[in-house]
Amino acid sequence: MHIVAVYGWHQEESVVAKTIADTMGSLVFETRQKISDGGPAVVASFADAQQAKLLAARLIQGGVPALVVDVDTVRSKTSPLYIHRFILGPQLLRLELSDGKVCSLDYRNIDLLLVATCTAGQSQIMVTETQRKFSLGKTVLAGGIPMTKKVKSETVVVTEERDETLWLYTRKGARAIFDRAAMNYNSLGDAMQLTRDLNFSHFKNELQRLAPQATFDDRLLKRAALIRLLGPALNPEVDHDLAFEILARSLKEKSD
Repeated sequence: MHIVAVYGWHQEESVVAKTIADTMGSLVFETRQKISDGGPAVVASFADAQQAKLLAARLIQGGVPALVVDVDTVRSKTSPLYIHRFILGPQLLRLELSDGKVCSLDYRNIDLLLVATCTAGQSQIMVTETQRKFSLGKTVLAGGIPMTKKVKSETVVVTEERDETLWLYTRKGARAIFDRAAMNYNSLGDAMQLTRDLNFSHFKNELQRLAPQATFDDRLLKRAALIRLLGPALNPEVDHDLAFEILARSLKEKSD
C-alpha cells in the first residue's frame, strides 16, 4: 500500500481544502475535516505506486506539499531499538536495549524527538453486578406477596491500555523507542521522582536540553490528532508506526 499525505502548507485552510478536493474529486467539507489540525494528514492510499506518486505530484503542483509513504518499505526497515535503561551523560546518551545490548549516542546526532500516546496492550477485569429479580418460589411461600431475590452476575470487561512513548530519530535515520512504562529510571539517581510520569517528563526535558538542535513534537499525545493524521482507512491501534513515519518525514522535508 502507498499512502499520500499532505503537510506544511502556508495557504489558508479553506484554499488548501479546495485544492485537495478539486484534485481528488472529493467534497471540500470532508477534506477540510481531514486537515483541520494543520497536518500532516493522510488523504489517500493506493495499491499502485504510480497512482500515489501522480496524486502527490498534482497536489504539489497545486501548491500543497505532499509525500508518498510505501508501507512495505517502512515495515521492512531495520527494527528500531527498544530501550530499557538509559544514562544521560554530558556528551553521550548511553542506552541499554531490551535484549541487554548496550550502545551510545552523541546528542549532536539526534534529529527528532516525537512523542505520542499509543496502544500498550489490553487488560481484563472481572466486574460483579448484583441485581434483585422476581422470585416465584419466594412469592409462593409468602402467600402470593411478590418477593425478590439477589442475583449476581460476572462480566469480563476488556480495556485498551495506552501509554506515552518517545521515538528518537538520528540524522542517519536510526530510531530508538522509549516506552514510559517499560523503562528503568534508576540512572536518574537523586533526580529520580516518585512516579513514572514525573520521571518520563524529566527524561524528555533533559533530552531537549542536551540536544537543543533536535526538533521536539508532541502533537500525537492527543489521540484525536493521531486519528486525524492517519485518516479513516488506517487503524491508530496498529498503524501508529506509519503516523511516526509520516510526521518524521514531514518535519524533515519542511526543515530542508
